Amino acid sequence: MSKEIEDHRVLNPSVNEPFAAVLERHVSRRNVMRGGLGLAAASMLGFGGAAQALASSASQQKTPLSLAFESIAGSRTDAVVVPPGYTAQVVLPWGTPLSNAAPEWNADAAITSEQQAMSVGMHHDGMHGFALDEPTGSQRFVMALNNEYIDQKALWAHQGGPTNATEGARPAEEARTEINAHGVTLVEVKKETDGRWVHVRNSPYNRRFTSATEMELAGPVAGSDYVKTRFSPEGRLTRGTNNNCGNGYTPWGTYFACEENWPNIFVNTGERFLDDARLGIPTERSRYGWETSAGDATEQKGEFARFDITPHASDAREDYRNEARTFGYQVEIDPYDGSRRAVKRTALGRFRHEGCWLGKLDPGKPVVFYSGHDSRNEYIYKFVSTAAWDPADANRPGAAYDRLAVGAKYLDDGTLYVARFDADGSGEWLPLTPQATTREGSLLHEALGLAADDQAGILIRTCDAADLMGATPMDRPEWASVDPASGEVYMTLTNNSQRTEAGSEATYTNEGHHIDELGVGFATAPVNDANPRPDNGAGHIIRWREGNDMSRFEWEVFVFGAAAADSDNRSGLTQANQFASPDGLWYDDRGDGQGILWIQTDNSYEGVAEYTNDQLLAVVPAALEGGVVTPERQQHLKRFAVGPNGSEVTGVYMTPDKSALFINIQHPGNWPASEDATQAADGSVRPRAATVVIQKKDGGPVGT
Repeated sequence: MSKEIEDHRVLNPSVNEPFAAVLERHVSRRNVMRGGLGLAAASMLGFGGAAQALASSASQQKTPLSLAFESIAGSRTDAVVVPPGYTAQVVLPWGTPLSNAAPEWNADAAITSEQQAMSVGMHHDGMHGFALDEPTGSQRFVMALNNEYIDQKALWAHQGGPTNATEGARPAEEARTEINAHGVTLVEVKKETDGRWVHVRNSPYNRRFTSATEMELAGPVAGSDYVKTRFSPEGRLTRGTNNNCGNGYTPWGTYFACEENWPNIFVNTGERFLDDARLGIPTERSRYGWETSAGDATEQKGEFARFDITPHASDAREDYRNEARTFGYQVEIDPYDGSRRAVKRTALGRFRHEGCWLGKLDPGKPVVFYSGHDSRNEYIYKFVSTAAWDPADANRPGAAYDRLAVGAKYLDDGTLYVARFDADGSGEWLPLTPQATTREGSLLHEALGLAADDQAGILIRTCDAADLMGATPMDRPEWASVDPASGEVYMTLTNNSQRTEAGSEATYTNEGHHIDELGVGFATAPVNDANPRPDNGAGHIIRWREGNDMSRFEWEVFVFGAAAADSDNRSGLTQANQFASPDGLWYDDRGDGQGILWIQTDNSYEGVAEYTNDQLLAVVPAALEGGVVTPERQQHLKRFAVGPNGSEVTGVYMTPDKSALFINIQHPGNWPASEDATQAADGSVRPRAATVVIQKKDGGPVGT
């Protein structure tokens, strides 16, 4: 989640014990703190030592992978900074034309709604490459790229800002342009003989999905009364995908765009569904006021009216009261087939998805995906397919076949779970099914007032169901990444300013309401074992390993974010690698049971933000004592790149041959000045989010 559009409200009304309290007991119980500065040796930790042994065995006692660059200093400049011997090139900035019909970018001119629909969208986030050159995709691929949100100041720079941004009716053309700047961009990219990367204009793979693009609903919610609207009385279609932050990909060659901060594009000024309140849908005006353009003479098929979900008719099929219920899903896209609609896979739950990460893939076993709900005191989820993985379904780049039909096989039938973290370092996956038993002893469907077979109702109210099952509220779970050899899952817990000391009482956003009334969120919540720090502004990264029966797991803290000078610098970070608010993750598998974990930040934490802009760090887990970051193993965690002023470093993808690392620079303040990402602007430029590719000058593997 970009802090530019972060919703600071805490919307979880449950009294479930927060993760910080669980973690504090876990740390104390195992006595893994040493002088308050670091974690103890491998013998005192959970499964990290076992993971390290696995890596050692797999590598046949080879020397652990090491990072072959020196940690760079922090930076506060209008440029991307990389280590000596590396280059950083700007590719795919906002407004890049995808077709010959789209005009060239003009920094001094308006961008129209039609032009925006044919150009790269705004504020890049998660991304993934899909091979076009057999067998690796290291020279030519389709880049699928999320366009998370918009910066109205930059979008409407030519006219001094948006019209009627906070009150009054928005002009229809402005609303359409903003709608078209959101969504997903698909674009073919290739590496030239001189090492530069370029996009292929007018490629048949180039495509935009916006907040207006027609999409299908699939899974248990599709066709139910919950999603029938004036646009789709049968409840099978919707329009648009919005605020996609993290991403995912499937082994059968499709892309996941993950709808995160979508609730704020809607407004409900009347009677509310319980899930409206739980997810934070506004009650006065939406974030961009698109609903105020309704009634314009150019409006077609309620394109703006649909953002007002206030009931206006006697039947849901005559208004848009259910429109928001067609959002909040994992959106599957076939990057190879431009004729296919995107599909919203409802079985994976409805909430503010940060991403969708594939678990360890084994033939004959279910396919697993993980996702975090990026909001304070929200939860971590796992989806387990009913179908077992068949390697015959693996992606065949260049082949023409129905990848979305393969997706339906694995994604439309399965079980969604939510995580509970226990103080002894174990955890349990709690099923979100009608017949599951809640923490109070009732059946889940009864506790939610649903019919005994209403899986669709449980998915619509995923967050309420998780509350009732006793899931552990977390410190904003964001990106995850999985070691494909061990199956260990890493997840960032970005921060939580609403944590209080152990033993304190929770406070609530609406004191006049009873805590059991859904839609009333925490104002503050005490620490728990897995989230041990009150006012956790620096965040941390946890790691877990699945048990044999898929319902249990073991967990530990991999690294705590901190400023080097903090008294609570639990992982012993130094100026060379201090960081806070970890966000994006990418596990870069180098084989032999080893790899590099790349960590991105979205930071405003005092003590780090004054020293450096947001950054990209690299760490080798297999080289760490006990598998976690300790004061004695700082050389294995290094700062690799720093973004320009005002920006967040987001999205990460590496070519299979490890020669090119792609990151995104979101909401820069005064960048880029040229194709050279490391060049600072001489004066002011119209800021453009862009993808940056980092390569070694000698063409070798990045990082080693």
